[in-house]
Amino acid sequence: MPPAEEPRQPAADGEPLTFVVQEHHARRLHWDLRLERDGVLVSWAVPKGLPVDPHRNHLAVHVEDHPFEYGSFEGTIPAGEYGAGSVTIWDRGTYEASLWTDREVKFHLHGSRVDARFVLFQTDGDNWMVHREDPPPSGWRPLPELVRPMLATAGPLPAGGATTAAGGGWAYELKWDGIRTIAYVEGGRVRLMTRGDHEATASFPELRGLGEALGSRTAVLDGEVIALGDDGRPSFEALQPRLQVTAAERARRLAARTPVTYMLFDLLYLDGEPTLDRPYEERRRLLEGLGLQSERWLVPPSYPGPGDQVLDAARSTGLEGVVAKRLASPYVPGRRSRDWVKTKLARTQEVVVGGWTEGSGTRNGRIGALLVGIPEDGGLRYAGKVGTGFDEAMLRTLRDLLAERRRDDPPFTAGLTAADRSGASWVEPDLVGEVRFTEWTKAGKLRQPSWRGLRPDKEPAEVVRES
Repeated sequence: MPPAEEPRQPAADGEPLTFVVQEHHARRLHWDLRLERDGVLVSWAVPKGLPVDPHRNHLAVHVEDHPFEYGSFEGTIPAGEYGAGSVTIWDRGTYEASLWTDREVKFHLHGSRVDARFVLFQTDGDNWMVHREDPPPSGWRPLPELVRPMLATAGPLPAGGATTAAGGGWAYELKWDGIRTIAYVEGGRVRLMTRGDHEATASFPELRGLGEALGSRTAVLDGEVIALGDDGRPSFEALQPRLQVTAAERARRLAARTPVTYMLFDLLYLDGEPTLDRPYEERRRLLEGLGLQSERWLVPPSYPGPGDQVLDAARSTGLEGVVAKRLASPYVPGRRSRDWVKTKLARTQEVVVGGWTEGSGTRNGRIGALLVGIPEDGGLRYAGKVGTGFDEAMLRTLRDLLAERRRDDPPFTAGLTAADRSGASWVEPDLVGEVRFTEWTKAGKLRQPSWRGLRPDKEPAEVVRES
């Protein structure tokens, strides 16, 4: 394939030597660092790109020298050929080398994106490391290890629609029936964390391409991972088999059968700068500017209102509800804020499992009902029995999970009657689930609760009475 422009000529004696960094979307995304020397391009494949942080070295694999003319190549290498995939020029310019041996190269790049000193040093065979000698750019901050999600307060839609951030207006997003997930993207790689600080990267292999979509950009993204049911609508039940799967082959099989989609709605960090203190409307603008739209991840719309019309649209399409977000609101990690208000169309409640009763009839020998509660005043208030909504797979899963958590006495500290105790077995209260119900009784019990599924993304301490 011809190069994208007229090939450059090697440097003549006394002229500066050239370099190029090519972004290469091959089987795995990487960056090819090529330094002109003796009429060829001495080359290293750098899986995570050139480091910005001098405290973190990156792997660099020494590959064969390339012809000098290849330094101007941009295009697509056809399938079946070596290095098949797309190639773009990420940066280029000139460089000076202060040291060049068989095991170490010290050099200073002068490019349009990078102007810094680096050292390449051999560690084992073709494996080298690249180290940045200069400090990072002014104001740069490293990718955070953990940002806990900001939480919404349950309530009616706030009055008023979008005006301006200064005017305190609101935007409205559709509420998705999935699990809250934070994505950390760096060097084309993705790490997924749930609300309960559990890593979920292995569970969703189809989301790894999000890193390639961002290329060299570094970001922390907030969103909801959803799965579609048979009716084409988000279904928490359909998502259940995908949760807490760590075996790679099983995760791939499940991804082919029930793929997930990552609905992105916030941006918490971008290219060395935390965005938490920026107002919601500015974070949304930055997020939408990333162009993250594909079959497996997308940025759904944020509506200016009126809120009741957005809620009607959610109702007509069978969605869970609406989240109203104040335009001027910063992102407050790990806290429930009145700047975000969620309005549900169906009454759902997270619960903590504290015990079970044996089934009878068609459920003989299996779980008949779960005894569940809501954390209250440092204890666990009993909220009722849940006996419907289980499929066979969930009954088997619950049987195994409960068997390993058995205890002799009830974990409930309030609300439990002698009748409730009859025939019950007790468990340590560390499993969180979700139910659908009609109303709360005056006694504080759930009326007609139906099981929706486990919530491995939630911790018991996070459960609050929401409706």
